[in-house]
Amino acid sequence: MPQKKIAHNVILTIGCHFIRLVMAGVFIYASVDKIIHPDLFAQTVYNYQVLPGYLVNLTALILPWLELTLGTCLLTNRWMPGASALAAVLMALFAGLTFFNLARGLDISCGCFSTAPDDSPITVLTLARDVVFLILSLGLAGLVFVKNTRQRLT
Repeated sequence: MPQKKIAHNVILTIGCHFIRLVMAGVFIYASVDKIIHPDLFAQTVYNYQVLPGYLVNLTALILPWLELTLGTCLLTNRWMPGASALAAVLMALFAGLTFFNLARGLDISCGCFSTAPDDSPITVLTLARDVVFLILSLGLAGLVFVKNTRQRLT
């Protein structure tokens, strides 16, 4: 195997693991306060004004556990095709909701890492952070896809 190909594979592997661990930390950290305070997180979900009332509590109960499970899969490097794809989908959803509420001019808490109502208002910096996480998630999904395709071809 040529040296160039080996170096390329090492860089891809290191990049994949780095992004995987960063996104694992993001999703696990984001889930903790929401799991501890589901009532406050339900209020945050309600404040986004995008779901019908009957889905607010269900979303507030399921989403944090989904984030925790996803973060754990990323951390332990398990079910990576699905986990990386789900991470990209969730980050696209979060970035989209942040953009939508910024465009509507709503002055609400992000609810990303804290359920405190007056903590982390949605700003352009919140959107920028979500876009960075979206790019990382898309990159991870792409790397996982390339890795799995290469493994099937060899």
